[in-house]
Order: sequence, then C-alpha cells, then structure tokens
Amino acid sequence: MSRPNNSVRSSRNAGVSERLPVLSRYLTVWIFIAMALGLCLGIFVPGLTNFMGSLRIGTTSIPLAIGLILMMYPPLAKVKYEELGGVARLPGSKKMFSTSLLLNYVIGPFLMFALAWIFLPDMPSYRIGIMVVGIARCIAMVLVWNELAEGDTEYAAILVAMNSVFQIIMFSLYAYFFINVLSDFISPGSGVDVNISMASIAASVLIYLGIPFLSGIATRYLLRPHMGKEWYDDRFIPAAGKISSLALLFTIVVMFSLKSEYIIQLPFDAVRIAVPLLCYFIIMFLLSFGLSLHFKFDYPHTATQSFTASSNNFELAIAVTVGVFGIGSGEAFAAVIGPLVEVPMMIGLVHLSLYLKKRYYDCEGHVKNRKCGCN
Repeated sequence: MSRPNNSVRSSRNAGVSERLPVLSRYLTVWIFIAMALGLCLGIFVPGLTNFMGSLRIGTTSIPLAIGLILMMYPPLAKVKYEELGGVARLPGSKKMFSTSLLLNYVIGPFLMFALAWIFLPDMPSYRIGIMVVGIARCIAMVLVWNELAEGDTEYAAILVAMNSVFQIIMFSLYAYFFINVLSDFISPGSGVDVNISMASIAASVLIYLGIPFLSGIATRYLLRPHMGKEWYDDRFIPAAGKISSLALLFTIVVMFSLKSEYIIQLPFDAVRIAVPLLCYFIIMFLLSFGLSLHFKFDYPHTATQSFTASSNNFELAIAVTVGVFGIGSGEAFAAVIGPLVEVPMMIGLVHLSLYLKKRYYDCEGHVKNRKCGCN
C-alpha cells in the first residue's frame, strides 16, 4: 500500500540528521544531557525549580505547556492538511484505522492493567497511577517521535486527532471500568471510585493539542500562500524543526527538574514503577510493528502506527491523578514516572524503528518481497 508523492520515502531522501541538521545528529546524547541537567537543577537549584513549579494554572504547568506547544507546532505546521482526505481513501485505510483503534483502546489499556497487577500487586496507589497512564493515549510528543522515525505526518495528524476525540468521550468511562470495576473483580475491595469530568479532559486536550493544531493549520493556509510554497517548505519548515528540537530539550529539562525530588526521595519505588512501563513500551511497539508488517503497511504508516500505539499522554495522566488523588499521592507519583521513562525509551525505539526499516522494507518503503534495484 502506498501513497504517491507523500508517504513513499526512499533511502535517497534525507535522513533524520539531514532534516534536522543542528541537533539531531546527536539528539539522543542531547536528550540524556537534558535529563541530567534537569535533575541537577532540581537538586542543586531548588529555588529555580520551585519558581517554575509555581507557574501553573490549575494543574497545568505553564513552562511545560509552552515547551510542549512549541515542540508540537512544527510537525503540525508541516502536515499537508489538504491531503488528509486522501489518507482516508487509501487502499487498506480501513484496516489501518481499525488496527490503530484496536491497539490504542483495547490492547494498550488491558496490557497496562495486566502489567500493573503483575509488577505492583502490593502497591495499589502506584498500580492505579500506572492504569491511568495506560488509558491516556498519546496526542502530543508522538508527533516528534514520528517525525524522527520518518513516519507519515498526515496519518499521525489524523490519529492524534482521533485519539483526542476518543479520550474526551471515553477516558472517564475507561478510568471507572479499569480502576473500579475490573480491579474490584480481580481483587474484591481494591476498586477505587474515581470522578473525572469530560470537561477537564477536554481542557487538557485543547491546551496540549488544540493550540498547536490550530496554529499549524493557520500557518499552512495563511503563511504558505502569502510567502510562497518554496519559502515555506524549504526555509520555514526546516527552521521550525530546529525550534521543535530545542523545545523538546527544554521540556525535558523542565520535566526532570520539577520531578527530581520524587526520584531522590523514593528511588526504589521509581524503579518498581519503571519496570512495567518499560515492558509496556517495548511490547506495544513490537506488537504494533509486527501487525503492520503482517498487514503489509508501508514503512511510514507502520512507524506512525507503532509510535501512536506505544506512546501515552502523560500530560493528561499527570493532570488527572493530581486533580483526583492529590499532588502528593502515590497515583500522581506513578504518573510522573511515566514520561521520565517514556522519553529515553522512545528515543531508543526511534533507532530501532529505523533499523527495522532497513531490514524489512525496500528503498520505496514497501515490505520487502523482491529486490529493490535502488540504493
């Protein structure tokens, strides 16, 4: 399955390092430096960390929101919105969307639920926090991972929009089912009543996805016609890509600095929480990639499918656990560990995805079934 002039990308195309020339060549190294810098700031400059922590509206951290919006805007400004209708009409598109829904709203939440019970049977608050992470499907940083893994930007835009709508409608019901009904069935008396409003979820989606989404659409339809396609595609988008990488590093520094006290105070608990999360990210990615190979999806759609399935909306998970259980709760602590594990894990999976691309896909992005004939 392919889409002319869009999702089919050969190995002749510029790689990740060429598309983001300044930062991406050693992006993994920069990310780990950003993580270390954030931890050091949290430990040795607590005044700065406390100040950043005080900059919030409700449960929304203003520095984190700014970083995430700037990080997501460039990939969304790059999306060819005029071609989104064509994605839905692609041969096999129904199978792609059905697979995504199955992975995101059946397999993913149930897998995280099972892993939470397997690894945290004696720690109910952490277990609940992990469950919340599992039902919060990714709508934010997946755009960056997808971009680095050379996935399909248009398909990613559709999936994150679809995830946003489903989360507004289904998140409260899923939370009640997994945390109360199913947990009580597994272990009578372990269920916990939860009260999560659709309005709070919609607000989170609007902040973290709505703002960059609307900005990206406005930029493409207003700035591109005014300045010209060549200027927009060849100059503006590459420059915006650098902003995205810098915003990613800024977000990681802020995130790790704000949460450094959790890691220092309860390091062994953090490790216990990290284990099921690591298992989840690896299993979901490999399962999604394997299914996509089985269905013979082309590489750009396979990469997008795999990262949207294996990533989670940690912003929503943290907001919900803080709002429902309190900022000092075990549930909030578990949700906070989520992105601290996810960021380095996703970077590793980006490299794995690119390796699998070389091994299982030809130079046009199709599953290998014949000699390609190009370099």
